[in-house]
Amino acid sequence: MRRYWRLPPVWVRRCVIAPAIVLLAFVWLPMTVWLVVVVAGVVAWALPGHVRILRVIFMAGLYLLWDAVALVWMLGLWLISGFGWRVNSPWFQRQHYALAGTMLRSLFRAAKWTLRLEIDTSAWDVDAVAVGRPLIVVSRHAGPGDSFIIVESLINRFRREPAIVLKDTLQWDPAVDVLLNRVPTRFVAPRSSRKKGAPGGALSIAAMARDLEAEDALLIFPEGANATPGRRAKRIAQLRAAGRDALADRAESMPHVMPPHPGGVLAAIEACPEAAVMVVAHTGLEKLSTVADVWRELPVDKVITLQGWTALPDEIPVGREAREAWLYDWWERVDDWIDEYHAEPLAPRRSRLTREARSGGESRG
Repeated sequence: MRRYWRLPPVWVRRCVIAPAIVLLAFVWLPMTVWLVVVVAGVVAWALPGHVRILRVIFMAGLYLLWDAVALVWMLGLWLISGFGWRVNSPWFQRQHYALAGTMLRSLFRAAKWTLRLEIDTSAWDVDAVAVGRPLIVVSRHAGPGDSFIIVESLINRFRREPAIVLKDTLQWDPAVDVLLNRVPTRFVAPRSSRKKGAPGGALSIAAMARDLEAEDALLIFPEGANATPGRRAKRIAQLRAAGRDALADRAESMPHVMPPHPGGVLAAIEACPEAAVMVVAHTGLEKLSTVADVWRELPVDKVITLQGWTALPDEIPVGREAREAWLYDWWERVDDWIDEYHAEPLAPRRSRLTREARSGGESRG
């Protein structure tokens, strides 16, 4: 069984880990090390072939500096907010979103030329269909960094302020920890590690959705984790054990994705009925599930393509059972779209019953 690394207390993360990152970046590392990082980046970009180790050195050094700059920037915001007195006020939250947009944009620019990575979001247009509405963004989860890619687009391209639901283990990164604890975020812990009396994921998501305003977007990954063959098989087995054979059959017919947990999505729709729902698919990162996968594929040399479809409130069915089926309809659409890009499936495709036979001929939202 995989060991779960319990997070240290907040004071340890703020007073020990975060300062240590800044000291490591600006004080402890001699300038010669940073020179090696810069040279590694230039050589990795200029030379043909993989030169994996040089790319790793450069990206690791860049990310360390990136984390440290963000921490110093947020320390400044904390100080001018009155030592944290008004750090959660609307103006300071906007400053933190601006910081996130700037840092993510710079990170992706470096990744594009170092890892030979291209991100295509041209087919994903939020404002064409959801102007003036809060937005619930429901995305597949496959490969490293997909949440960063979506958040960067929401902030920089669509000028949205995203509220995010993420695994609590991401708080091991000091900059992510500080930033996301100052903007609307819910970190979800495994049930076995959750504090007694702490609300579950669906309740936390509903609380966030109730506070959504016209310029906001709530980002949810209903698969819960990066899609892998083992997780997919386990999720389907759980559906069958719960007597949800019809949903399990549908899940088996979708080889590229894992069956979604509907609880959080349905809780968000219930809590913010005026919100539009955007379902996001992406492809290009499927083979990068482990550290070994990332090492083998360097330089990544891939195009990450995003596609989004939107359902307005009057297109969303009423009732839990109908909404669960509706979410699976969308997941089948995501699976079909991924199949068009010839992404490697998690499992062989099973025969799929026609959607019309299952739903009596109703059309998708």
